[in-house]
Amino acid sequence: MGNGNLQGFNAEAVEPQDSFDPIPAGWYTAMIVETEVKQAKSGNGQYLQLRIDVIEGEHKGRVVFERLNIVNDNQTAQEIAQRQLSALCRAVGVMQPNDSTDLHDKPLLVKVSIRPAGNGYDASNTIKAYEAVGNAETWTTPTEKNTAASETKTTKKPWQ
Repeated sequence: MGNGNLQGFNAEAVEPQDSFDPIPAGWYTAMIVETEVKQAKSGNGQYLQLRIDVIEGEHKGRVVFERLNIVNDNQTAQEIAQRQLSALCRAVGVMQPNDSTDLHDKPLLVKVSIRPAGNGYDASNTIKAYEAVGNAETWTTPTEKNTAASETKTTKKPWQ
């Protein structure tokens, strides 16, 4: 029993939605494109939700969401989030943001890992570190970063 009119729709003419499988762990050139402060489910805190788009390489266009517990009853969780936010600010060169939008549209490197499936959720990506793009201009794939970061940097990216 249906009442939705799909007349005229042709699935062959429309590309299907991409998979939401996690991208492989590694370093990616990315950009924060959206941020939003949200209330924690417990009602006793807030988190900053980040939408981070990969802007180069094989996984260009993929999105990773990250949450930083900026206000939390658990002091350790809040301190971890503050250290993560500090690393993020340093990576984009904004040491004293007035608003989370100050972090938008600035290329940075993100170290992506995979959070295993559990508690009814599929496997997903999470961010383990943030770095300035200039710190690793000479590497071309996520796995080359550690060996190439110390080499002389001569290449400039279009946004520099």
